[in-house]
Amino acid sequence: QVQLQESGPGLVKPSQTLSLTCTVSGGSITTSGYAWSWIRQPPGKGREWMGAISYDGDAYYSPILKSRTSMTRDTIKNQFSLHLSSVTPKDTAVYYCARVSGDFYTDWDEYDYWGQGTQVTVSA
Repeated sequence: QVQLQESGPGLVKPSQTLSLTCTVSGGSITTSGYAWSWIRQPPGKGREWMGAISYDGDAYYSPILKSRTSMTRDTIKNQFSLHLSSVTPKDTAVYYCARVSGDFYTDWDEYDYWGQGTQVTVSA
């Protein structure tokens, strides 16, 4: 059973960089055929795919957020991280990490494991 757990600050000030880490257990982030995504859901809105890092370390980003987003991974710790720069209150959301088959990043049916989500609020 693969488990994912998000961690990071719950409150970030505007203009700062938000950094979140997803710790994976029960499976390796280097397992072929899978990618690991960050997805967020602002209050009252739908899910938004932010980016993914593949099993071989390639990163892919939403065109909308690409200029502010980067993802890294630590294969020893079996973790992957999200870094979102220049945050504004519009970045307030519940942030999820999840596993997806192949490169179907925006097909929610292709996601099989999700973290519980972590609330991030951007406020001064």
